[in-house]
Amino acid sequence: MKNVTIKPLDIKKLVFPVIIFFILIVALGSYFTVPAGSVAVKLRFGKLVGSYTEGLHLKLPLIDKVEKFSVRIKKDSFDTEAFSKDLQTVGLRLAINHRIMPDTIISIYRNLGPDYTNTILRPMVEEWTKAVIAKYSADSLISARVQVAKELDQILKEKMKEKEVIVSDIAITNFEFSPQFLKAVEEKQIAEQEAKRATNLVEKVKKEAEQKILQAEAEAKSLRLQREVVSDNLIKLRQVEAQLKAIEKWDGRMPHYMGSGDMPFVMVK
Repeated sequence: MKNVTIKPLDIKKLVFPVIIFFILIVALGSYFTVPAGSVAVKLRFGKLVGSYTEGLHLKLPLIDKVEKFSVRIKKDSFDTEAFSKDLQTVGLRLAINHRIMPDTIISIYRNLGPDYTNTILRPMVEEWTKAVIAKYSADSLISARVQVAKELDQILKEKMKEKEVIVSDIAITNFEFSPQFLKAVEEKQIAEQEAKRATNLVEKVKKEAEQKILQAEAEAKSLRLQREVVSDNLIKLRQVEAQLKAIEKWDGRMPHYMGSGDMPFVMVK
């Protein structure tokens, strides 16, 4: 059996790679980059020591910590519930575009924190959504969606500007109502349609009756005129017939009367 000899570990050969590795870590950790559309803050032992815009920057390796924030417009969707003026439960989904201003990053980090969307923006949205929805009845919200979104947009722009967050716009992407309310709305629409049809039918009958009255009046007037014309002509005809009969019976001799006066004669017109 052969004897196996173990060579002693050469410490010098291990130290060099360790030094190289440490130098690489130090070199790579001594700078950081801020990409376009972002800003950053630098912390040293938890203390805020500066803010940085896009580009290459130095830092102390293993000591400094960097937090980056996007200053581009960010879109978030929030689901919330509110009560309408008539105490109906309304579910909403809101889409909000917002961003932070680059020169306010230190204030935002100190006052709002990196997760300002959940700590400040969401509670603000929920609070003012409830306040605005409470001004409308549930059935009016369906047609007033644009107006509600406009009111929320104006309020949140002012409120979030105080927090140094810019709200670009707000849109209501969905309204949700209880099944009981939706059924009541449907029944109301059906009743309104039936009432409208009944009203149209009454108007139709009324117009037809008016037309018949006008027609009857016109026919009566026509008959009255015809009767008047026939009566005048009939009288004249009877007069002519009487005169013709008198002429036929005349024997050619003038009648004799005692006394003076004009001589009578039958005039035929």
